[in-house]
Amino acid sequence: MTQTLNLNLVLKPGQLTLEDLQLIHGQVVQLSLHEPARADIRASQQVVQRAADGDAPVYGVNTGFGKLANQRISKEQLHTLQLNLIRSHSVGVGEPLAPEIMRLMMATKAASLARGYSGVREVVVDTLLAVHNAGLVPYVPSQGSVGASGDLAPLAHMTLALLGEGEMLMEGRRMPAMAALQQAGITPLVLGAKEGLALINGTQTSTALALHALLSFEPVLEAALVIGALTIDAARGSDGPFDPRIHQLRGQPGQIDVAQYYRELLKGSAIRNSHLDGDDRVQDPYCLRCQPQVVGACLDQLRHGALVLVREANAVTDNPLVFAADGVMLSGGNFHAEPVALAADGMALAIAEVGAIAERRIAMLIDASVSRLPPFLTADAGLNSGFMIAHVTAAALASENKSLAHPASVDSLPTSANQEDHVSMATFAARRLQAMISNTAHILGIELLAAAQGIEFLRPLTSSTALEEVHALLRKNVPHMVQDHYLAPDIEHATLLVRDGSLAQILHKLPKLPALWVPA
Repeated sequence: MTQTLNLNLVLKPGQLTLEDLQLIHGQVVQLSLHEPARADIRASQQVVQRAADGDAPVYGVNTGFGKLANQRISKEQLHTLQLNLIRSHSVGVGEPLAPEIMRLMMATKAASLARGYSGVREVVVDTLLAVHNAGLVPYVPSQGSVGASGDLAPLAHMTLALLGEGEMLMEGRRMPAMAALQQAGITPLVLGAKEGLALINGTQTSTALALHALLSFEPVLEAALVIGALTIDAARGSDGPFDPRIHQLRGQPGQIDVAQYYRELLKGSAIRNSHLDGDDRVQDPYCLRCQPQVVGACLDQLRHGALVLVREANAVTDNPLVFAADGVMLSGGNFHAEPVALAADGMALAIAEVGAIAERRIAMLIDASVSRLPPFLTADAGLNSGFMIAHVTAAALASENKSLAHPASVDSLPTSANQEDHVSMATFAARRLQAMISNTAHILGIELLAAAQGIEFLRPLTSSTALEEVHALLRKNVPHMVQDHYLAPDIEHATLLVRDGSLAQILHKLPKLPALWVPA
C-alpha cells in the first residue's frame, strides 16, 4: 500500500478495521484515542480501585498469580506486586520482534485496554500511544510464549520498557528504555492495582505476528497469481479451465475470484490465440488447470484468517474482566489464543500450498515432454544445465514448508504447575509464518525467471498486455539466460519483485477485479 508520512489515526476501541491495521503495520502513524472511550476507562478503573481498597480477595488485584492465586497481598504491597509481575515475566529469548510487529502490539493493546473492561487508568493507554507515536520500539525477544494466560513474556518485555526498566530500539539502536523515554519526553509508567496483569494478559503478540504474516504475504499471493498466469502462456496452456461457468457450479468464492484474476491477466494474449486450433493436448496438467481450485482454496483460508485476526485485534483478552455497569470483576479465559493459533495454522497451509503448486509449475516448464519447450529452458541442453538446479532449490524450499506447515495448535505443554494445563502455541504458530513466506516468495521468484525464459522461446508471439509488462519489469535487471551463468543474483532480483509489491501493482491495474481480502 502507499506509504503516507505523518498520518493521523483515531483509535476507536472495538472498531479497528483491517485498513487501520495495515496503516499501523506499514508506517508510524500518529495515534490518538477516541475521546468517548475515556469515560469507560475511568469507570472500570473505579471498580478495581474499590477492590484494592477492600478486604475481599480479588485475583490479580490483591492476590498472587497463576498457581499462587491463593496468596493474599497486603495493600501496602500492591504496587510491588505488579512491578514484580513484570520483572519476573520478562524472560523471553531470541531475536527481537520487528518494529512493524511492535507497532501492532502496542496499538492493539491500547485499543483493548481502552474498551473499559480492564480496570487500568487512562495514563496506561496514553503511555502506550506516546511510545508508539515517538517511534520508540520496545526491545521484545520473540520466543517464550505459549499463547495462553496471554503472551506473557513478550508483553512483559514491552511493559518493562514502558516502566523505564527494559530496553528500546530507537532509530535502530538498542538502548536503555529510561534513556529513550527521557529523550522522547515521556514519563515512565508507574503501575497501579491490576495494571501489570492487564498489560501482560492478552493475545496481542500472537495476533500482531499473525497480522504481520497476513499483510506481508498479500503481495506474494498477488505475485503468485501474476506469475501463474505467465507460466500458463509460457507452456501454451488453455484458458478454458478459467471459464466462469465452471466455477459458479462449485460456488467456492475464492475459486471464483481466482479464475477471474486469470481470465483478466490472460486476456488478449497472442500466444493463446496461436494454439486455439490444432493443439492435440486435450487437458493441461493440474498445476495449470487447477490453479483456481488450489489457490482459490488458499485465498478462502486467508480471508477467514483475516476475519479472525481483525476480531482478535478488537477483542478484550485480559483477565479478570471488569464490568463497570454491574460493579463486578469476572475471571475467565479470553487470554487463551486458540482462535489465533488455528487461524495461523490455516494460513500456514495456504502459504505452503501456494509455494507447492508453484514448484510443480517450474517442474512442468523444465520438462520438455510436458511443456514442449527446450529441456531445462536452455537452447543448448547438455552443454548448459539451464534451470535444472534452480528447480532443485524450489523443491528444497517447498519441502521445508511442508515441515513448517505442521499445525502448532495441536501441541500443548502444561505450565504453571498444571494450573495452565492447555495452551495454544499461537505465538509460534504465527511466528513461523515468516520463514514460510520467504520460502514461497523464492519459489515464485524462480518460477518468474523460468516463465519469462519460456515466453522468449515463443517469440515473436506476445502474451497479454499485463503479462508483457511483467516480463519487461523482470528484464530491467535480469537478462535472458543465453547460456549458464551465475543465477543466484537473478533469483534474488526476481524474488524482490515478488515481495515488494511490484508484481501486485500490475494486478491492481486490471479493471473491476474483486478485492483480495474480504472487508472485515
